[in-house]
Formats: sequence, C-alpha cells, structure tokens
Amino acid sequence: MNINNYIDHTLLKPSATQKEIKTLCDEAKEHRFYSVCVNGFYVPLAKELLTNSNVKVCAVVGFPLGAMTTEAKVFEAQKALEDGADEIDMVINIGMLKSKNYVNVYTDIRDVKVAIGAKTLKVILEISELSKNEIIKACQICLDAKADFIKTSTGFSKGGATLTAVKMIKKTVKDGAKIKASGGIRNLETVRKYIEAGVDRIGA
Repeated sequence: MNINNYIDHTLLKPSATQKEIKTLCDEAKEHRFYSVCVNGFYVPLAKELLTNSNVKVCAVVGFPLGAMTTEAKVFEAQKALEDGADEIDMVINIGMLKSKNYVNVYTDIRDVKVAIGAKTLKVILEISELSKNEIIKACQICLDAKADFIKTSTGFSKGGATLTAVKMIKKTVKDGAKIKASGGIRNLETVRKYIEAGVDRIGA
C-alpha cells in the first residue's frame, strides 16, 4: 500500500503565507504525495512550484461555508482551472440540503461539474453538520450530479472525518463515486483504517 498516493497535502488556513505554501509543495514533491490542496489565490504559485513533478494541484471552491451563489462557485472553479488547478473541492450548499431544497443542491453541484468538464470534482458534505439521513441524501444527489468524489469535511467546522460516516457513504455510493476523508487525520494508523474502509484519498 503506497500511502503517499492517497494524500492531498493540504494548507487552507487564511493566514497561510507564500513561504508555507512553498514548504507544502516541497514536502509534496519529496514524499510524492498525490496533490497539494490550496485556496484559489495560491493555485498559480503552487502550479509553478510543482513544475516538472507529478504532484497535482487541487483548489477549494465555495470554501469553507458553501453558502455563496452557484454562479460564484462556477466562476471560482473556472478561474482555478485557468490558473493551473487539476482538481476542484467544492463545498455543498448545506443550508439548502437541510431545507430539503434538493433541486438547488443538485444544480449547484451539476453546474460546477459541467463547468470543469473532465477535471475531478470532489464535493464536501461537512458531515458534522448533517444527520445520517442528510448524509445519505447528499450522497445520492452527488451521484446524480456526476461528482467524482464525496469528501467528508472542510476541517473548519466542529468535527472532521469519522469512520462511521465513511462506511455509510461507501454503502450508499458503492462504486459510483470515490471518497475523500479529511479533517482530524494526523497519523499513519488512522490513515490505514480509512483506506481499509474504502477511502480513495486523504486530506491531511
């Protein structure tokens, strides 16, 4: 098991400096992680720093709240791709999901996916804010909207990934989408448990 191939090496805090982004990219190259995950502003820098490496650049969209307009998410995603991003991690509209406005949740995800085409789209559910039934419903909507991954958490809410939620997501999506676990994963033993539970990517 090549653990490094599962890792999205992540730095999303608002106070992240250029020096810290450089360190992030250097570590990703050294350890041959799958990608670095950064805020949109730092996509051009990360892309430049990772030239001549196999490490991909992942950008977050609608982060960390997910409550902006779909049009804003689409623009942000397209701009990230123009700047060199290979993958997009977008936050679901949590309020619309909890309002049972499922059409809005679907179109929000679908429009971003259509905008980025064949590029990988990971949809962040923020499981700490959702009930079991809401997690299952969100997964079903993500499948309908052609999301490539379902991601557990932003890491900026009251809780991160849990094995219970990951197993629930896996049972719901089966092979219809991949899973990214993020938030609070800080050691090798935990990473292995998530991979054994069916996770395809780890945000750490």
